[in-house]
Amino acid sequence: MVGESKAAPRREGGHGGCLSKGYSMKIIVAGTIVAFTAILAAQAPSPVMVEWLYVGGTQAHTKYSPLTDVNRSNVDALEIVWEWDPNEMPMPEYGARPGRFEATPLMIDNTLYFSTMYSRVVALDATTGDEKWVYDPKVYEDDAGGASPAGFHHRGIAFRQNGADLHLFLNSRTRLYAIDARTGQLIEGFGDGGSVLLTDGHGREVLSADFDQTSPPVVYEDLVIVGSRVPDRVQRRFDTPGSIQAFDARTGSRRWIFFTVPQSNDAFGADTWENQSWRFTGHANVWGLMSLDDERGLLYVPTSTPSSDYWGGRRPGANLFAETLLCLDARTGERQWHFQAVHHGLWDYDFTAPPNLVTITVDGRTIDAVAEVSKQGFTYVFDRVTGEPVWPIEERPVDTTTDVPGEVPYPTQPFPTKPPAFAGQGVSLDDANNLTPEIHALAVEEMRQFRLGPLFTPPSLRGTLQRPTVGGGANWGGASFDVETGLLYVRSTEGTSANQVCLNEGVDPDVDVEYSNNCPHGAAAAVFRNRPGFTDLAQSRLGPIPLIKPPYAHLTAIDLNAGEIAWRVPLGEGGRILRNHPLLRGVDLPDRLGTRGGRGPMVTRGGLVFIGSGDRYLYAFDKSTGEEVWRGATPFQPGGNPMTYRVSSGRQFIVIPTGAGPDASLVAFALPD
Repeated sequence: MVGESKAAPRREGGHGGCLSKGYSMKIIVAGTIVAFTAILAAQAPSPVMVEWLYVGGTQAHTKYSPLTDVNRSNVDALEIVWEWDPNEMPMPEYGARPGRFEATPLMIDNTLYFSTMYSRVVALDATTGDEKWVYDPKVYEDDAGGASPAGFHHRGIAFRQNGADLHLFLNSRTRLYAIDARTGQLIEGFGDGGSVLLTDGHGREVLSADFDQTSPPVVYEDLVIVGSRVPDRVQRRFDTPGSIQAFDARTGSRRWIFFTVPQSNDAFGADTWENQSWRFTGHANVWGLMSLDDERGLLYVPTSTPSSDYWGGRRPGANLFAETLLCLDARTGERQWHFQAVHHGLWDYDFTAPPNLVTITVDGRTIDAVAEVSKQGFTYVFDRVTGEPVWPIEERPVDTTTDVPGEVPYPTQPFPTKPPAFAGQGVSLDDANNLTPEIHALAVEEMRQFRLGPLFTPPSLRGTLQRPTVGGGANWGGASFDVETGLLYVRSTEGTSANQVCLNEGVDPDVDVEYSNNCPHGAAAAVFRNRPGFTDLAQSRLGPIPLIKPPYAHLTAIDLNAGEIAWRVPLGEGGRILRNHPLLRGVDLPDRLGTRGGRGPMVTRGGLVFIGSGDRYLYAFDKSTGEEVWRGATPFQPGGNPMTYRVSSGRQFIVIPTGAGPDASLVAFALPD
């Protein structure tokens, strides 16, 4: 598998970067540190290189760029200047196939570094897209049965400056790799010939098929810190517990581990697992991206739902530290504070978005804060050091009635009082799609099959319509933060999913819980529909037409200084399949129905928010008003977050991964040269 590109100093970068020869100084802008290379007085003025050093721009995950070369006045001149194709194909001999292309590249010293779907690490010339080298860890050979049903995917890598050397770190499947950025070769002194095994020392057997890594590590001082991903389809006793592990960046030895499911009776949080269910419950893993306050040495960790995702009959109680924002001491792994957003999770409302580390001014008080956008459409905002909410978060009673044997839903859930929710929550017949009278009648008929109710209505044997869906609201693409204005930008998906559990009758041998979501309307239906003995329910007569009213995706700007929505606009045209549906022929549709899918945004000092949607476009919005000012066609649907940089010759590029499987491409936009 060899990728190919298609053609069509001095620098700035994020804090902690690899700086070229020259002097550097650090400027603090609204709590986000940006490093600038100083201009030597003796030299003539020249373009300044602006790097993108982390998947989130900085380890604070602001996804903010100080660049202004591309701005509101000229963005409509952007054009594709090169593409790079991964050329990754299904490998039936390994049971492997590539999924979505999701990785956000790093740009360091005129070179792009990123991971592909099969976790190959690639170095490209940042100006031309020409390939410099490729390292292939051959992760598809490592028990590919544990890969996502959506195929192999990976979201990026991290780096560490080691004197004059630049080391790259890839965490994929069961191993952590250290790679020399100059050569693309493993660093022999790290672990066992350049890699370390991540599945040892978990207190219970960890099967390679049940363990994965999809999000990049965090590098802090001499540590490389990783989470883990456990496939949601695994629903059995003694699932792998979630963990955060830190390894010595030089030797590969493990320095600390933190379990998100307590592993002893006297561990903090064990009492929230009634009947000592911590002994056999797994998941609550960290498959999303973590953030770092590198000045304070604080690591911010979002965690997922415990197993099984939709039935908690074996794990009564609140279940710490599932669906929690954890603050850990990055040096030691010791818990500093935590906030659990969902008690006894039954909705797959993982915390997946990387926490945004921001500085805001609230009622005249400057606060170094952390903001976490969520699948359920909330934005939780805390003092970064103390964990105190910036605005009150109220524990409110929720519906606990259930027809599921053995289930005991938690009686209360946390509700932020500010900012307002950025996604629709809960379902009633008033939400039924009304694009035409016929569609409305069909939507109501379909919705009446299910249990309806507000946010946190429990799953049911009948099937509960859930809004937001199991995919969010917000998801792992997260939000971006404008350090100039205090605005937080977040994409939301609008729709419903059916949360149904049913008696497990041995359809899937990997499932041994009494009740699972392996049902006609269950979240696992798409995963298991091709397995022997599983019968899928006939598709709704609405087909791809959502049950609820449009728009089906939004881009929202949240003023974190005021705790209010600044603006909210539909995102995407709705997709060709939806707009061309027979039931919509001749219907005067809105220009922006909203397209589900796509990832998170990026904001620039040039006044723009860039984001890909579920259709084949990269969009630019005016960051002050939400007006769409440009969209550029992409070869495939965007699969990850955009990033931007300026090379030493002075040209700014906007780059985004697109597509999935054999149809994938890394795409670079720029103004005409």
